[in-house]
Amino acid sequence: MFRHQGKNRTFIHNLRLATLLSFVAGIVNVTGVLSIKTLTTNVTGHFAYFAEEVMKHHYSAAITFFIFTIFFLIGSFVSNFLAELISKKHPNLSHVIPITLEIIVLIGVGIFGGQSELSSFEGKWIAFSLLFAMGIQNSLVTKISQSTVRTTHLTGLFTDLGIELSQLFFYKKPEETKKLKISIYLRLSIIIFFFLGCFSGGFMYIFLEMKTLFVSAFFLLVALLYDYIRLQFHVIKRKTFHHKTN
Repeated sequence: MFRHQGKNRTFIHNLRLATLLSFVAGIVNVTGVLSIKTLTTNVTGHFAYFAEEVMKHHYSAAITFFIFTIFFLIGSFVSNFLAELISKKHPNLSHVIPITLEIIVLIGVGIFGGQSELSSFEGKWIAFSLLFAMGIQNSLVTKISQSTVRTTHLTGLFTDLGIELSQLFFYKKPEETKKLKISIYLRLSIIIFFFLGCFSGGFMYIFLEMKTLFVSAFFLLVALLYDYIRLQFHVIKRKTFHHKTN
């Protein structure tokens, strides 16, 4: 899911990555909305709020929305920096530290966060933390899939989906149609699982409140363990094959 990059990645690898992490992003998104009444998986809206507050001369609020975008950027930077650093010696493990860091952030917010107003100190640090975590996730997924998969927001996905649906009326060659249908299926999967994450996260929030983020962290941990077990299986398989041939 995480280890395969470049030409080694298949549609199935991207599909697994997309469905799992878009589900996680959906849970984080609805948790942010219900707890502090703000979106924490993308920065598009925050730029609009930033401009609005500047026009109203509410500079303190404007700075807060600007910092939101910075924390998403920092998360993206840290994610790729760590992945590049680790890949020098352990290319198969370049995803582990960024995902682990995301898990730690989500668990930390789940433990120490609570329902709060965005204008309060607690509300701000919850938003900062979740935007940082989603920056980590979006950067890692984008890098691994070579920009094929994005899981934290849907604007670009709906744009790409609309383009590809229209292309079905013009691209009639079998190989072109097949490629388009695969891409459409992948984008629909991301959208569906993001919505599923939002709906299930909203339901869980009724009972768990901020601890709903533990569920996101759990799914990320499962993904790491799955990849580790698969890696060990292939290592053992190669050793067994090498031993038999000798």
